[in-house]
Amino acid sequence: MSSNDLRNGTSAPMAIMITTEAGVPIYWEQAKQELMKRDRIMRKLIPQFGDLHLTGRGDAFTTLARSIIGQQISVTSAQASWHRLLQICPKCTPAQILKAGSENLGLCGLSKRKAEYILDLADHFKEKRVHAAQWNEMEDEDVIAELINIRGIGRWTAEMFLIFNLLRPNILPLDDPGLLKGISVNYFSGEPVSRSDAREVSANWEPWRTVATWYLWRSLDAEVVTAAQQ
Repeated sequence: MSSNDLRNGTSAPMAIMITTEAGVPIYWEQAKQELMKRDRIMRKLIPQFGDLHLTGRGDAFTTLARSIIGQQISVTSAQASWHRLLQICPKCTPAQILKAGSENLGLCGLSKRKAEYILDLADHFKEKRVHAAQWNEMEDEDVIAELINIRGIGRWTAEMFLIFNLLRPNILPLDDPGLLKGISVNYFSGEPVSRSDAREVSANWEPWRTVATWYLWRSLDAEVVTAAQQ
């Protein structure tokens, strides 16, 4: 998808090649330059992080499974549960998860509900009730619509997937506390901000809202980015 497509209001799907050989999103440098040109906060913020950039996770199923495991628990607890899961499902494929079953997933530290969510996710992939192979070519909202039909995946989780797996350039996760805090600290001197405030500020970031969001996360703490990836 070219930047011209985005500026003209079209929503063409992302191109298959979404990163350079070095793993940098293909739009990253252009986005940085345009954000710094039009937004005074980004002009100060972006240079502080040098060559750091958004990095993606390759496997869709694994990314979504980790997102479900990480919901409403600390980064440390999520990582511990994930490592225990890998001991019984080393490749973390849908088939391995389904074979493990609810009881074994519970032994990894997952609640009964989270175990059910992971099993439902695995079933969606195994039975091809999601079109993962086509997601790179689908519109943002079409991918989100598929994902939120899976138990345990809401809009925030779907948006994190679009950011960290599909590397979409223009996602604004308004339900993300890190984004709202980043806007509060950097644009409103620490005063609380509403979703409406966030939308107003982000209008200046189009079509690179993902990139601006990432830098706001970084401005708070690297762990905020880690938490968003869970």
